[in-house]
Amino acid sequence: MIRTLRACACIAILLSTAPLALAAEPVDTAQSIIQNQIEAFLNDDAETAYSFASPQIRQKFPDKSIFFEMVKRGYTPVYRPGNFAFGRSKIVDDTVVQEVLISAPDGKDWTALYFLVKQPDGSYKINGVQMLPQAPGPEI
Repeated sequence: MIRTLRACACIAILLSTAPLALAAEPVDTAQSIIQNQIEAFLNDDAETAYSFASPQIRQKFPDKSIFFEMVKRGYTPVYRPGNFAFGRSKIVDDTVVQEVLISAPDGKDWTALYFLVKQPDGSYKINGVQMLPQAPGPEI
């Protein structure tokens, strides 16, 4: 009888926390993708960095070299962060907005707002990054 009650209690706890786990999953996925792309930039691995780009970004930058050069020139804090940490996140429909607080190579602080869009296969791809010369950024 006690085993049955314990089992029921465990099942109830698991079921009650399941929605929380599902809600966190896209954010965890987004953070993993962002971290992997930043690591690819730090390793000068254009192919891997480009693999995280959405089809819309790939349309604008149809070659990994062009994409990589654009990031080098226009997104230096992302390309060569001193330090970075994840801030707030927000899920809107099939888009995850993730705040990333970044120290640029010159020591200035930035907030990068990453927009990751869910793809038809269920994966997420980076669909844009907005750089704000401040940390933390405005409400997302």
